[in-house]
Amino acid sequence: MGTTEARTQIPQGRETTYVYEPLSSEDRMFLLCERRDVHMHVAATLIFDTATARGGRDGGIDVERIVRYVESRLELVPRYRQRLRTTPLTGNPVWIDDDRFDVAFHVRHVTLPPPGDDAILKKLASHIISTPLDRSRPLWKLWVVTGLQGNRFAMVIKMHHCMVDGIAGADLLAALLTPAPTQAVDAPRPFAPRRAPARWELLRDAVWDRLQLPATLGRATRRLMTGDGAAQWLAYGRGLWEMVAAAGWPAPESPLNRPIGRHRRFDWTVLDLGEVRAVRARLGGTVNDVALAIVAGALRRFLLERHPDIELRDLRVMVPVNVRSGGERHLLGNHVSGWLMTLPVREADAGRRYAAVRAATEALKASRQHLGGQLVTSAGSTLLSLGLRVVERLRPYNLLVTNVPGPRDALYLLGARLRFVYPEAPLFPSQGLGVALFSYADTLCLGIHADCHVLPDTERLVEAVHAAFDELAALAGEGHGTVAMPHWARDAVA
Repeated sequence: MGTTEARTQIPQGRETTYVYEPLSSEDRMFLLCERRDVHMHVAATLIFDTATARGGRDGGIDVERIVRYVESRLELVPRYRQRLRTTPLTGNPVWIDDDRFDVAFHVRHVTLPPPGDDAILKKLASHIISTPLDRSRPLWKLWVVTGLQGNRFAMVIKMHHCMVDGIAGADLLAALLTPAPTQAVDAPRPFAPRRAPARWELLRDAVWDRLQLPATLGRATRRLMTGDGAAQWLAYGRGLWEMVAAAGWPAPESPLNRPIGRHRRFDWTVLDLGEVRAVRARLGGTVNDVALAIVAGALRRFLLERHPDIELRDLRVMVPVNVRSGGERHLLGNHVSGWLMTLPVREADAGRRYAAVRAATEALKASRQHLGGQLVTSAGSTLLSLGLRVVERLRPYNLLVTNVPGPRDALYLLGARLRFVYPEAPLFPSQGLGVALFSYADTLCLGIHADCHVLPDTERLVEAVHAAFDELAALAGEGHGTVAMPHWARDAVA
């Protein structure tokens, strides 16, 4: 549901075609969500070993070469050279090729001041994600960051959520980088933007679509009357009922849920993915179960240390779910629904907390709740906008926790090995915290995105993450041999 195709029209009496692509309902949702203080972009901070990326005029990083390399890879992701246009009559957004595209606007260079440590890099990343993207241009930017101590450099990349979800973002990362070191920088192919429609042409197409609506509804009704169609819609209807039942009342009150502003804090940490998998193997469940249990334990510890007299409540989290089929693995855009899940923050015992997480995820896998989410996001713009306003008032979840599986093998940028990928997920109204996890090679990277006033002390939450993993590692080691904590990971981000 919600898929779209590029639209090519051949105007009568002309040889030139015009091309545009409507946004899917899921993609439009993130444009509708955006507010003055609610920015709907996703971002990531990438850390590289300097290695053979050196070669600049002063012996440092050759930034100009990196810019040429990025430009040479853009043909693999055409969306990066497209911008938004709004259709008359319906007001729906569409993608058109950007005839003013300039890579220099999108790829920037910044040098950190001394001492160039991770604390300064985090401040830079926080500043970058605190500002919205310019909707008149392609909705992405990339900063090459030099001056980072420890023989490293970084990239901070930001793109609007209407372009990608987590899975598509991981695919874009794989398109930009290579599985082996290389020194080759292909000359960028000249970009020839396809003609965009004039306003009157968009209006004509919108009128034609409106005239075709009865026939479209008739075909949909006939499909619904068939056995397979009826069964499919029955499944979506049951999923909608399950979703409404889960989201029919506000999430519990929490210090994490306060009005947010435009300024953000971005913090991160990393765990050894091999150790996380060892815990999973000994306790059962999945890596995602371990990740959710770590978040539950960390939030419990963080809230109790910050508010000793607080009456803890279990929190409700939104967990995005990839709904691509096997053949749609590499589709761009958003193909995601979600689970509303209770996170057992009140539970003091790590074993019972982990068991509660496993039971919750197993029940959600057996449910159709994610189909209900797909049905809602496939609604027309008016219904979708109304639904988003209702959700904003109701606040059915306390925070978003997303876990995206990334590449299993190491990736490289011109000989420089990518070491860590710290992801950032957007904050929604009155939600001062979001947690994103990304597995890459032998690491599980956690990005902690917070409103700077609601959570000015994100470093305490980072410490709580490691303490929560310590609990699970000790639990897994009881009677099964000791699971060593990855102290190297802490040193890597010190």
